[in-house]
Amino acid sequence: MESFKFESGRVLENVDVAYVTSGTPKYDGDGNIVNALIYSPTLQGQYSFFSNYLDLVEIEGLNGDDYFVISISSLGNPDSCSPSTTNLRHNFPSYTFKDRINFKKQFLAEKFGNIKILGIIGEGVGGYETFTWACEYPDDMEFIIVLNGASKASGYSYVIAKCIEGIIETSDNFYSDIYDSSLSKAVVTISRLIFVGYFSEKVLENLSFDELDVLMEDYIDDSLSMDIYDFKFRNDCILNYDLKDKISDIKAKSLIIGIEGYLFINVETQIVPLADKIKDSKILIFQPKTENYYDDDEDYSEIISGLNSFLNTIKKV
Repeated sequence: MESFKFESGRVLENVDVAYVTSGTPKYDGDGNIVNALIYSPTLQGQYSFFSNYLDLVEIEGLNGDDYFVISISSLGNPDSCSPSTTNLRHNFPSYTFKDRINFKKQFLAEKFGNIKILGIIGEGVGGYETFTWACEYPDDMEFIIVLNGASKASGYSYVIAKCIEGIIETSDNFYSDIYDSSLSKAVVTISRLIFVGYFSEKVLENLSFDELDVLMEDYIDDSLSMDIYDFKFRNDCILNYDLKDKISDIKAKSLIIGIEGYLFINVETQIVPLADKIKDSKILIFQPKTENYYDDDEDYSEIISGLNSFLNTIKKV
């Protein structure tokens, strides 16, 4: 995009946006796409429950016939405009989740014109984005599907974010012109903290320390696409995320899925109460039965059935 203006008023020029599409677009008489489905993945897509554990082909309507799926890398992520890719580092503008939504809305308008969004799917922090979009622009979509997302960060997530903030604040070379090894070591420590959120308590307890070491190192290797400045601004964004007073503004038909046993989300206190706060919503709670991360025989029929039932309530274009 030629430029993007943040809520703070700062403007960046020549803004990169990474995106991928799948499925088949449908058009109205004026040539506008009318079946867009926006997908907002987790912070690290390879640890996505949706992407890795569900065969989306089994879910009616997500096989390309009904929706034109657009996945946009968020503002602040190194695939798109971020502190590292712009080389602005600590001078990058602070951003909010509303900025991340405005970033995507502007891109959609510039790239695809007057596009009609049927639905938005988000997972984890992608769920934060989805809820923000549905609260701030409630008429933009007909439905949302959120997995392990909440109206505000959990107490556990907040403590982890404050630990990350502390690690960054104690990095003496954060404002240096040279990105030295101490900053890379801080990124490794931050990644280790975040790693624990991608597995259930049951799985973590059944992993040997050797297995945990291997998985943690793989996660860290994947995380090194981000530098400490990417982590800093994303962490600040999460610390300021709180929609508890706005969540009732959502008009979209909503399916909210909670996966039991994950440390970053408390199903009973963060997901179940949303049924009373979002008018047209359905809550689906899933309890994984496998105890090892490498098991591929988990029965996801309950989630697939719930998704199919929900999507069948949506009027097809």
